[in-house]
Amino acid sequence: MHPRTGRIDRQTRETQISVVVNLDGKGVCSVRTGFGFADHMLDLLGHWAGFDLEISCTGDLHIDAHHSLEDIGLCLGNALNMALGERRGIARVGCAKVPMDEALTEVCLDLSGRPYLVYEENVLPAVIAGQEKDLWREFLKSLASKAGMNLHVRMLYGQNGHHLLESVFKGLGLALRQAVRVEREDVLSTKGGLDS
Repeated sequence: MHPRTGRIDRQTRETQISVVVNLDGKGVCSVRTGFGFADHMLDLLGHWAGFDLEISCTGDLHIDAHHSLEDIGLCLGNALNMALGERRGIARVGCAKVPMDEALTEVCLDLSGRPYLVYEENVLPAVIAGQEKDLWREFLKSLASKAGMNLHVRMLYGQNGHHLLESVFKGLGLALRQAVRVEREDVLSTKGGLDS
């Protein structure tokens, strides 16, 4: 089997980003975004997915973390798409429910090539780690869009923003671990192919 890796380098007036992902790694992660809470969440994602993941970002954090997280989502999504290639043989679908203390989140996804995000939360505090909560919706929207992923995230209950997002990123990692697993030789689709 060919190495399932992807590398994306992107530079704009707002951010300079490099992402490298290996789907068949050992969960070794190096994440430096300039925003410590994002580093923690992305490290959880890579570790729980079993991916080797390198992310570096220099962004306009003097404004806020919006551009950095949105662009990291775009780059990580593109890197995942590259690593998946034709998506031949993968399980495609993954789902995980992860508790973190008082919080419980469900993440389900399909690497169908058709991007879509359903993001249900009415319990996330307005501000987490000094940033507006919608930062995380924007990250997941960008990720799903460029990865060709149908992604459903439901924060079922909880009170602490850190705990809620930690359960999301652990769940996303576990669901991706299931979905990228190679189980067969052909594409898992009754129509004979996936949308691109």
